[in-house]
Amino acid sequence: MATIRERRPGVFEVRAFMGRDERGRPVQVSKTVRGTKREAQRIAAEMALTAPRSASTRVRVADLLDLWVDQYRPSWAPSSLADNLSRVRSIKADPIAEIPLARLSAADVDRWHARQRTKGTGEESLRNQHGALRAAVTLAVRWGWVSANVVAVARLARRKSSPRGTLGAEEVRRVLAAATDLVDRGAVEPQAAIALRLAAITGARRSELAALRWEDLSGHQLRIDSSIAILREPGVSAKPVLRDDPTKTANHRTVTLDAATAGALSTLRAAYGGFGPWVLSVGERPVNPERVTAWWRRARDVAGVDRRWRLHDLRHWSATTSIAQGHDIRTVANRLGHANPSMTLRTYAHAVESRDAPVAESLGAALDLD
Repeated sequence: MATIRERRPGVFEVRAFMGRDERGRPVQVSKTVRGTKREAQRIAAEMALTAPRSASTRVRVADLLDLWVDQYRPSWAPSSLADNLSRVRSIKADPIAEIPLARLSAADVDRWHARQRTKGTGEESLRNQHGALRAAVTLAVRWGWVSANVVAVARLARRKSSPRGTLGAEEVRRVLAAATDLVDRGAVEPQAAIALRLAAITGARRSELAALRWEDLSGHQLRIDSSIAILREPGVSAKPVLRDDPTKTANHRTVTLDAATAGALSTLRAAYGGFGPWVLSVGERPVNPERVTAWWRRARDVAGVDRRWRLHDLRHWSATTSIAQGHDIRTVANRLGHANPSMTLRTYAHAVESRDAPVAESLGAALDLD
């Protein structure tokens, strides 16, 4: 892109944007043209077409990844920052990190995928790394360093694998019953049973459950507007710092509770509500989200449920069951805290497909009325 400014009659200054330097600052060059405006326009067009992408020839993929992290670090939640830093470290351990950005091609990306699979990198991990690299190169496109995102062009082929499946309602009931029994026997904290029931009813993430305060509860309505981030210093064995942060998508939502869950919360509040602000903790410190996971594992093992099922699978069960029962995608997305219902559709497409047969039956019945 070039601009023309007439300094005085017959003298023009042509300024061309050359991209950005390694720190993301704009780089421009200027040239004085003596003659007509048409001549200045011709020079400007030549400068715009032939301007060297100096920044992109010096910046390696590794450098771009660091710049991407620096650019978005302030807006990422601690968990997102930790995830992206881990993905960047994995990418930088591969030879692709040393390729100059200007020379990066879709073939380089495909070869990187192949090397990662040969090393045994899991499909989900590779998909996350691919997403991080694609986002970094998108930034480079916006800065004018490269004209196209070759990572988006490269295809991330998926291995065929059996679907993970979903917890069954009977298994969920067994785990919740086991949690209640553990509480009754004093084997776990009194908050354990309601924590797992809330996970199943609301689909909330463990960090969101840990951040629930009594002030968030109003009758059968529960507001979810924050999450507990676990902050640890590398190499330090001291107790981690728990910080109350915004939710993963930085928004809030209100979910309705069933009568049994609302009643159980009322009972818990009567017994422990006066000892601190947190629903799942007594005192001024919230429960560590990892403790919620420990409650799940203990109850799951006591219930004899397969150990492959995670606490997060209660969230999947909540979403899948809601969709399979015919509830609309937007409502389910709101309960889960998805920023966009399309994410819910992608994640739970199998549940949507399960509703296809009843649709066929109802359409056929409408055509075949006697």
